Amino acid sequence: MKGIKIGNKISKYPIIQGGMGVGVSLHKLAGNVSKEGGIGIISTADIGYQEEDFKTSPIKANLRAIGKEIKAARQIAGEDKILGVNIMVAMKNYAEIAKECVKQKIDLIISGAGIPKELPEYVKGTKTKIAPIVSSLRCCKLIVKHWINKYNYVPDMIVIEGTEAGGHLGFKPEELQEENKQKLEDITVDVVNYIKEVEKETGKQIPVISAGGIWDSKDIKKYLNLGATGVQMATRFVATNECDASNEFKQAYINAKKEDIKIIKSPVGMPGRAIYNNFIKQTETQKSKIEKCYNCIKTCDIKNTPYCITKALINAVKGNIEEALIFCGSNVEKIKEIVPVKTLMKELVSEII
Repeated sequence: MKGIKIGNKISKYPIIQGGMGVGVSLHKLAGNVSKEGGIGIISTADIGYQEEDFKTSPIKANLRAIGKEIKAARQIAGEDKILGVNIMVAMKNYAEIAKECVKQKIDLIISGAGIPKELPEYVKGTKTKIAPIVSSLRCCKLIVKHWINKYNYVPDMIVIEGTEAGGHLGFKPEELQEENKQKLEDITVDVVNYIKEVEKETGKQIPVISAGGIWDSKDIKKYLNLGATGVQMATRFVATNECDASNEFKQAYINAKKEDIKIIKSPVGMPGRAIYNNFIKQTETQKSKIEKCYNCIKTCDIKNTPYCITKALINAVKGNIEEALIFCGSNVEKIKEIVPVKTLMKELVSEII
């Protein structure tokens, strides 16, 4: 079993913990995943929500918190481990966030919720590596060609997020209907074959990571056998002692049933997979009062949005589940208990050691 190579570091296991915001994957979760042999990912989405000045100066609070969280995660994981961040392209101050992460010498930036066209510009001349999130071969080709043509930069890694992933999804609503869904297995094979060609042309090794609905060690083995270098998993890491979210958030995962999981229309204009709770039901017919705009997402129209996504996600991570947006993956109903990250990692590699 091989790990994932990022720069001059190699993870012990081929597992990346997906970035989850707001505040679900911060230093405690990411640091411990890296410590136990995976690659821990800190979500930068409103990362400064716990800072005293977040309500008055959200951008300053977020940029300050990036350094704090990366430093704290490094102390847990150790300097020799790979640590990454997830940055949403849809964030209004995307460039500032990316530059701050590079300044803090993060090993890896994974970026989706839009096409990270200018990301190579922010890392050139540094040791930070970058990986776009793609949902199809077409999207993958578009980004690879653009980065090479404009920046002479070959992606350091490709992350494929399929239709079963949690949170915001890179698909049109009709593409998420059961009869129209493209299988992650098929997308993985297509992207792996294309990336092999790019590797031959450029002489650079590019790990391909599969994500979305991956549950256990057998799933991981399946994608490794299809040619992926590793997998990215998020939902399972919520149900760990070290996850930065509240116990109420974790309990919502444990209590969730299959019928509770729905594809919703997020205020940012993208479909997303979440627990269909009373809050989401109410906002479908009744606009929630927005008292404060955090200027977080480019595509959010405050006049017409049904609710403030920042507030709803902060409510979730803090445990105010009755007024919360709770993103999750498609297999959330399988979660029955909260375990240490160390225990989960051992289980996840049991079939591939």
